[in-house]
Amino acid sequence: MNILNMSNIQKSFGDNNVLKDISIKVDKGEVVSVIGPSGSGKSTLLRCATLLETIDGGSFSYMGEEVCSVKNGKVVYDKNLNKFRHYFGLVFQNFNLFPHWSVLKNVIDAPISVQHRDKNEVKAEAVELLKKMGLEDKVKAYPGELSGGQQQRLSIVRALAMKPEILFFDEPTSALDPELTGEVLKVIKQLAEENMTMVIVTHEMEFARAVSDRVIFMDGGIIVEEGAPNEVFANTKNERTKQFLQNYSKNEY
Repeated sequence: MNILNMSNIQKSFGDNNVLKDISIKVDKGEVVSVIGPSGSGKSTLLRCATLLETIDGGSFSYMGEEVCSVKNGKVVYDKNLNKFRHYFGLVFQNFNLFPHWSVLKNVIDAPISVQHRDKNEVKAEAVELLKKMGLEDKVKAYPGELSGGQQQRLSIVRALAMKPEILFFDEPTSALDPELTGEVLKVIKQLAEENMTMVIVTHEMEFARAVSDRVIFMDGGIIVEEGAPNEVFANTKNERTKQFLQNYSKNEY
């Protein structure tokens, strides 16, 4: 089943065409990693998919329901966008937690106030999720009292508490040092093993190779190559992908 279907997506900021003609489908239980150089449009694609930016051309849908489509040459969005926000969760690179709220309140606020779910039920589920992420002893703490890795794990718990169909990660480890990066990647790997549908924008190549069902290489606002991890990382015939991976290795290690 298609969770997300994006067709011919275009997005510009002024004269800068950031997304030129992007089509991407994500099926239930699939893990898709998006790699590519800075400025290739990866994060913009995620921001469009999560309704933080509007697209200039193309269409997309969640669970077969149309979010927007082109009518009379213009992109027209569904009037009720809130129903689509229930389908996805987004984990940012800089956590985006509420500093003046406790760990527990950061997790339970949206399910209660936005989804109008039962408070006791939400609390019980939140405590279970925090336990699963090794944060059970931090329930009353505040984000500022947590390490970067713990803050990012809390961000993941907050996204999961909304029971999304698909989780988006925008460079989830870029603000973390190597030791903390490992603990966050371990959590994402665990979610992959539990068949959580995910789209991960990442610069962690070995991780993308290990955890993904499919890898998308973007450059200059287009999808240059797409395939199984082994095809993209080990057997790519595409010169641009080869060059990126070689340069990446040189820069990173």
